[in-house]
Amino acid sequence: MVHEENGVFPAVCPLDCPDTCGLLLHKEKGRIVKVTGNPDHPITQGAICNKVRNITERIYHPQRVLYPMRRTGPKGKGEFERITWEEAIAEITQRYKELIEQYGPESILPYSFYGNMGILGVDGMDRRFFHRLGSSQLEQGICNAAGNTGWKYTMGFGGGTSPEDILQAKLIIVWGGNIVSTNMHQVALIEKARKQGAKLVVIDVHCNRTGQRADWFIPLYPGTDSALALGMMHVLFEQGLVNEAFMQRYTLGHEQLREHVRQYTPERVAAITGVPAADIVALAQLYGEVSPAYIHIGNGLQHHDNGGMTVRTITCLPALTGQWLIPGGGAYKSNGAYGKVNSDALERPDLRANPEARTISMNQIGEALLTLTPKLRALFVYCSNPAVVAPDTAKVEQGLAREDLFTVVHDLFLTDTARFADIVLPATSSFENTDLYTSYWHHYVQIQEPVLPAQGESKSNVELFKLLAAAMGFEEEVFKDSEEDMIRQALNYADNPYLEGITLEGLQEKRFLKLNMAPKQNYLERLTTPSGKIELYSARMAEAGLPPLPTYIRVQEGYDGERRPGEQDTYPLMFISPPNHHFLNSSFANVGKHMEMEKQPLLQIHPQDAELRGIADGDEVIVWNDRGRYEVKASVTDKMLPGTVVSQGLWWEQEGKPRRANALTPDRLADMGGGAVFFSTVVEVRRP
Repeated sequence: MVHEENGVFPAVCPLDCPDTCGLLLHKEKGRIVKVTGNPDHPITQGAICNKVRNITERIYHPQRVLYPMRRTGPKGKGEFERITWEEAIAEITQRYKELIEQYGPESILPYSFYGNMGILGVDGMDRRFFHRLGSSQLEQGICNAAGNTGWKYTMGFGGGTSPEDILQAKLIIVWGGNIVSTNMHQVALIEKARKQGAKLVVIDVHCNRTGQRADWFIPLYPGTDSALALGMMHVLFEQGLVNEAFMQRYTLGHEQLREHVRQYTPERVAAITGVPAADIVALAQLYGEVSPAYIHIGNGLQHHDNGGMTVRTITCLPALTGQWLIPGGGAYKSNGAYGKVNSDALERPDLRANPEARTISMNQIGEALLTLTPKLRALFVYCSNPAVVAPDTAKVEQGLAREDLFTVVHDLFLTDTARFADIVLPATSSFENTDLYTSYWHHYVQIQEPVLPAQGESKSNVELFKLLAAAMGFEEEVFKDSEEDMIRQALNYADNPYLEGITLEGLQEKRFLKLNMAPKQNYLERLTTPSGKIELYSARMAEAGLPPLPTYIRVQEGYDGERRPGEQDTYPLMFISPPNHHFLNSSFANVGKHMEMEKQPLLQIHPQDAELRGIADGDEVIVWNDRGRYEVKASVTDKMLPGTVVSQGLWWEQEGKPRRANALTPDRLADMGGGAVFFSTVVEVRRP
């Protein structure tokens, strides 16, 4: 495909999105001129979002980095000179050897996430290299760590309801997720179910695009979702809307939970959440009486101090009503466990001579760069842009500005992070690589093979880390593996029966293959919790110092209906910064077409809060707290409860204005899994 000048070629969307769409790339004279959906893909069926439809704007962007560069000016100014790959590799490896000799390998830290979801690119040769190097280790808790941990405490196995089953649902609750912008094919399935009579309830702090589609939108205060779920449990038990037989057979701790939730009366929960008591009762009755009932647990609600407990609490609801046994019922948080590949074979942790090497949270990278002892002396950033996406970006920028920190960035663009780098390396786009893709929503495995040659002098992560390994003198055979070798190793995993029948050759022939979902038929009989049951009561949580039963715990920074801000509170507004429609985290925030569609960053503020501050719609405002400030235009709207302000999207710095939402967010860790707490943030707002 890479050498064919004209034609239509299969591809995979590389974005960090549940849908993992099948694509068709239309080439003319060796250039991609159009991107469409692959109508043969059983789940995505030819529909794609504007982000990937216009992805050529990113691939052929005039500011794409196409050759290695070395810094010539002050850090942060973005002043570089072109160098050769040989010079870049020699400088990096020389510096690494010097640092290892003087300070040890843990003075070096890789920083990466899923800017590209190709498994080889983010969990393959890079991991082998840094394991062999003996670097400090990165805890990648920035996205779903808290919620996944809460789910696993309850369910063990990290998989839920299959997408195709949603068509059978009669009640669909989307809880804390703007899936119109982040999971469009889930929306398509929901709309088909609605045409068959299903009702859609959306629970969120913000009436976003998904909330606007709902049959019933329920707004609540940020961080109070677990209280609402507990109030529903109170009503379900009190009114006999639980499935006693299911609980007896498949759960542990239902009697303790029954007593525990007596304290969460509708009246008390209404006071906490801002949801009227009558609505809490009606929601619980609807959930207890309509079947099949499905809950989609979104990403946003876990980004609080209590995020893991929130997901754990909501996950208990289908166990009370027995919805897990009903096709179309149950819940979804992530289905990534179905497609789990052989990570040990792919990443080779056995190469590490220091398995107890320190682990650093990516959520606290600013603090780590500034205060960690012994110091971090080198940072290698790829598939991420921490100057924009990490919390408390003032700390991050201060850390990146250290003259004694040797920073390498491998990226397609001179990102806000890359502007602080000593060496910038050009990265290939996903359409220039061979890689393996699974989905954390649907059950199809896909392969991407190159459709374009590497642009300029760009190299894939696999190529790059092979070069670095050779230059460091690493002689292990694993650093000679091809992409095809690595795919075979990843798929060779007897511990995951869902991968049965998935082979490299089959993927090369068919482009996508469905996982073997037969084992799902009886997975409730072999859950991987300690008891083998759904643990409504978790002894492991008690051992970890957490409440063993689902419990509402107020966020550390913020308010609820019971504790409203007073005169002593300098920052009386809770600040939420969820995704916008046309970016994917910070990706596309430098692409003209996408910026044009998104227009500009805004702060949505309730009319009551705006009036108190003399703010009119369209006014320039400053949003600030002790961590930083953010300048945007005000959008006065009642899409959320008073006391909450919302700014969607992660924008790069431009025009000399502070536009990073994460300048305001804390780098505390959530209650579980080392998760981020972006949304447990308080601010004040004023006109300039």
